[in-house]
Amino acid sequence: MRRFLLTWGLVLGAVAAATAADWPTFRGRNSSGVAPDADLPEFGPGQNELWKTPLPPGHSSPVIVGRRIYLTGYEGDKLFTFALERETGKILWRREAPRPRKEALHKSNSPTSASAATDGRNVFVFFADYGVLAYGPDGENKWQAPLGPFNNPMGQSATPVLSGKTLIVPCDQESGSFLIAFDKDTGKVKYRIERPDFTRGFSTPVLYQPKDGGALQFLLAGSYKLVAYEVETGKEVWWVGGLTWQLKPTPVMDDESIYVLGWAGEADPGQQEVVPEFAEVLAKWDSNSDKRLAREEITDPKLVKKFGDLDLDNDKVLGERDWKMYQAKRQVVNGVTAYRLGGWGDMTEKSRLWKYEKSLPNVPSPLVYQGVLYLCKEGGILTALDAKTGKVLKQARITGALGDYFASPLAAGGKIYTISHEGKLSVIKAGGAEWEVERQVAFEDGVNATPAIVDGRVYVRTHSALYCFGRRGN
Repeated sequence: MRRFLLTWGLVLGAVAAATAADWPTFRGRNSSGVAPDADLPEFGPGQNELWKTPLPPGHSSPVIVGRRIYLTGYEGDKLFTFALERETGKILWRREAPRPRKEALHKSNSPTSASAATDGRNVFVFFADYGVLAYGPDGENKWQAPLGPFNNPMGQSATPVLSGKTLIVPCDQESGSFLIAFDKDTGKVKYRIERPDFTRGFSTPVLYQPKDGGALQFLLAGSYKLVAYEVETGKEVWWVGGLTWQLKPTPVMDDESIYVLGWAGEADPGQQEVVPEFAEVLAKWDSNSDKRLAREEITDPKLVKKFGDLDLDNDKVLGERDWKMYQAKRQVVNGVTAYRLGGWGDMTEKSRLWKYEKSLPNVPSPLVYQGVLYLCKEGGILTALDAKTGKVLKQARITGALGDYFASPLAAGGKIYTISHEGKLSVIKAGGAEWEVERQVAFEDGVNATPAIVDGRVYVRTHSALYCFGRRGN
């Protein structure tokens, strides 16, 4: 426990001015989803409800530092960043972002899915339809950095991460993937790293401080592997492979391990297939000998039907990279995998501890709490795994909340909190094999955003409002 607290202290010290009680990014401290000291009352609409502020829709989660709450939203064609007063829910300011284009979006996504990052004074936001903007305490525009357009049919949604003076922005997509780091004060680019071996991804980076006192790292999970980079330089330090082809959830860590969850279509156990080499299919189908495959040259009906998905760069032909990515996609197996943290170079075999391949969530990130890894899947299936071994401790449905899930589970005060897309919040007694639902609350509107927990209060964003619940006087 002492070593765990020391590790957390080192990581938290890297997150600018945020304190242990703050919630400065998606899912709070290092995206863990855990508020270890929170003591929450029973709550719900009309019960311990301190305030409710109507807001336009958006899937970004509230981030909270000091007396401010930040989130984003959209009204019609307009994109906004909001600053709210934490005590009252009053909107202090809202700022409209430029929107020079409209990126492609999955029906479950929104143009404001990435959460903000804040250092307590300034707030940093990412919109796929523009890029990055930095605002000061009064909403003044400090700097902005246009990025894109992006090649992601589902829409970008990874949240930027702030560490010290470095703002890290992941931009994985079907072609042209990269990550970029800015000086948070000036907007100057510190480094940009091309990631040509990665396709679309949605996972937020997490911070890791090696126990040997080495440079602080950020860990970014993408298609097929997770890579550790030095925060200050962007230098690649170590990586692990064996991941699926599309990463949506954000990994979680304890003092020894990182748990990486990925589910993607056609990658469950038993769905794999051997795809022939590109040279072989060229010899078979490349009628004009240009070393590429047009749709009309392919005679396999399955590939003709999938052509749009295989043509990653949208150039109307399949090239060698398109085909190699297709080969990799058809070999991977979905799962949640535990890896030992740290190392140098390829740590896949040395670091893999266990892998679990069943009943996997699509979007919600995992939660590690009191030695148990929790997975919350659509249909209201909650799985508790022993974090050390991957052994299933208990798997059952959250009776009364069986719908879809996009928000990630949270933990506080011995309880697990889940909230479904339909707005049904469940309070679950933690305990591995003994977890059980204690109570449920129904909101009037749907929920995609993950709530936030700060100083004994919980903040829940529905599609139409932000709620604050807590004991009066807290």
